[in-house]
This record gives sequence, structure tokens and C-alpha cells, in this order.
Amino acid sequence: MATPLSIQLYTLRDQIAADRDGTLSRLAGIGYTAVEAYDPTADPTGFRKVVDDLGISVNSTHAYALFDKEAAEVFDAIATVGTDLVIIPGGIAHEEFTTAEGLDRTAATLNGFAEKAAERGMRIGYHNHWWEIEPRFDGRTALEELADRLAPEVFLEVDTYWAAVGGADVPALLRTLGDRVLALHVKDGPGVKDQPHTAVGKGAIDVPSILAAAPHAQRIVELDTCAGDIFEAVADSLAYLTELERS
Repeated sequence: MATPLSIQLYTLRDQIAADRDGTLSRLAGIGYTAVEAYDPTADPTGFRKVVDDLGISVNSTHAYALFDKEAAEVFDAIATVGTDLVIIPGGIAHEEFTTAEGLDRTAATLNGFAEKAAERGMRIGYHNHWWEIEPRFDGRTALEELADRLAPEVFLEVDTYWAAVGGADVPALLRTLGDRVLALHVKDGPGVKDQPHTAVGKGAIDVPSILAAAPHAQRIVELDTCAGDIFEAVADSLAYLTELERS
């Protein structure tokens, strides 16, 4: 990989809320050199100083805030944080992915965000869950249908775990989406809804096959929940993925 393994900071949202700087320092100590932010509008200047001091890059950010804040404010914060990849991780009703008309509206929303982002030299991406995978249109997932409607500059961050939970053959899905996929959320667990995740490599997901299907996509560890110690899980995930990429 040309870019370092990253981690979505939502994984450590409780720890960050209690001690942001200490949590980031601990991640650096584990060996993470890149992160994906989840709320760039939360003290962007202070956040940037801490990650710069730790030698951590911000390769991308989620930006749910685009739905409830002025776009200029959000993009200013993202510029301060220091990335140009802006990912929409939700905020669109699940039902919109069950009809062609809903997909048209969703694409229009994302393409509109992309136009605003382009004015700032940024790109918009979309992050899936299971509800963009379960609906099928002549055998194709709603995510594939959405991709056909997106402007060329809009990319996808495929959450590989939720794609599997939604019933996709994830390697085949990634091959179909091809260069549209710039990033992968890599997580592991039992592969069912509403159960805690595990360290990557310790669950039911065939991680090697998934990663092989998108060799150039950024790898981003994310654990939505975790039954055990979260720092141990993210450390084990980094060690597993580092060894896997070397093999």
C-alpha cells in the first residue's frame, strides 16, 4: 500500500470524548500513523496541532455535519484538519435505497455536495452500511445502482463488514465497483447485525480475499463496537493487517 493503514476515530469515540489528546497519543504509540476523523468541526485547530505533533496524517474524514451545518463552515474545518477526502457516512433515509426514484434523489444530494467540495479542491465520497446492499435491482445491489448515478468524481468508501452483512459477495462487489472505490473500512466480527465486533482477523470475515479484490484502496480499521478492550483490538487489527500486507 502506498498509503499507511488508517483508523476511523469513531472506533474510539468514547475514549476521545474523555481524553482526545491522550487517545491520539496512545494510537500513535500502537503504531498508527494515519487516521480518519469523524467530526472535523470539533476543534479542528486543536485536533490538527495534536496530530501534527504526533506525526499522524489525516487521510480522510467523515462529514455528517454537512447535513446540519453550513457547507462553508464544514469545509473550512476540513481544510484545517488537513484532508481533501470528505465522506458522507449516513444522513439519508434507508428507504431511499429501495427504489430507483430514491436512488436518483440520493445521487443528486451527493453530486450536489461534490460540486461544493470541488470549489474547495476536495472530493466527496459515500460510505455504505447494510441497507445499501440488501435491496436488489435485477440482481444488483442498491450501492451498484447508486454508483451508476454518481458524478465521476464521487468515490466510494466500502464498508466491507456491512457489505457482507447485507448479503454481498464482497470481493465480487469490489471488483464490479472497481476504481470508484478509494477506501475500505476493514472490520471483523460474527457477520451479523447488533453483535459486537472483534479485532480484524479474529472474526468470520474473509479479510484476505476482500483486500485482494481492491489492492489500491486505502485500508481503514473501524470497529463500531467491541466486546473486549478496544485498544487491544485496534492494536491486534494493525498487527494483523500489517502482516497480511507483507505476505
